[in-house]
Amino acid sequence: MAKIRTGFGFDVHELKEGHPFVMGGVQLEHHAGAYGHSDADVLVHAICDALLGAANLRDIGYHFSNTDNRWKGISSLILLQHVVELLKEKNYTVGNIDAMICLEAPKINPHIPAMKQQIAQAAGIPEDDISIKATTNEKMGFIGRQEGVVAYAVCLIERE
Repeated sequence: MAKIRTGFGFDVHELKEGHPFVMGGVQLEHHAGAYGHSDADVLVHAICDALLGAANLRDIGYHFSNTDNRWKGISSLILLQHVVELLKEKNYTVGNIDAMICLEAPKINPHIPAMKQQIAQAAGIPEDDISIKATTNEKMGFIGRQEGVVAYAVCLIERE
């Protein structure tokens, strides 16, 4: 009998002028980018937290501390690969990922196929098992003022 578990992830990063804007492993053109210890990819961070939570493996900050220089500037896709390895150690496989990005700009929809490809490759799952959606915050709050970006993710993992 398979054991199925779900997980939820959330991440938020401040946007700063002159920083690269990486989302789902894809660098997007924008006047500001997410600021953080790694590449600050909120989408991949939320996915990592969802997967870790589903397996009861704590959170992304526990495994990839922002005080550890090994993770400074690193691609979040590498962090995702590490998370998938941690799941494998507990005999879990990733079933599917559903994610939502909340920001005013840039437009995300044209980049979703490339993001799905990058995440699928890092997670070792088919692109069809990944859903990425985007919405705005209707110009309200820090997201509406383009001061930050948020991502949410849910996932399903399975153990035989």
